[in-house]
Amino acid sequence: MLSAFISSLFAIVVSSLMMLMAWILSARGSKDREKGSSFECGFDPMGSARLPFSLRFFLLAVIFLIFDVEIVLLFPIIIGSFYQINFFIFIGTATFLFILILGLFHEWNEGSLDWMG
Repeated sequence: MLSAFISSLFAIVVSSLMMLMAWILSARGSKDREKGSSFECGFDPMGSARLPFSLRFFLLAVIFLIFDVEIVLLFPIIIGSFYQINFFIFIGTATFLFILILGLFHEWNEGSLDWMG
C-alpha cells in the first residue's frame, strides 16, 4: 500500500517538475513586428504570408486523419486474429467496425465529404 502511494507521489512530482521546466523554458520575450513577419531572403515581404485557408479542406483532412488512425488501430487486432480467434475479440472488433462505419455514414450525410458544393 505504501509503495503504491510513493510511486504515485513520485509520478506526480516528476510530471509537475516537467511541466514547470517546460513553462520556464517556453517563456516568451517581447514581441515585435519583425519577429512575427515572414522572411523572404532579407527583403520586406511582398504581401501577407497569412493567406486564407479552406475550411472544407481542413475538415476533410481532419476526418482523413481520424479514420486513418482508426484503421491503424485495427491492424494489431487483425494480426492477432491469425494466432487466436476469440469470441470477445470478434465482438469487440465488430463493434469497433460498426462505430467506424456509423461515423462514416454520419460524415457522409452531414456533407463533410463533399468536396464541391
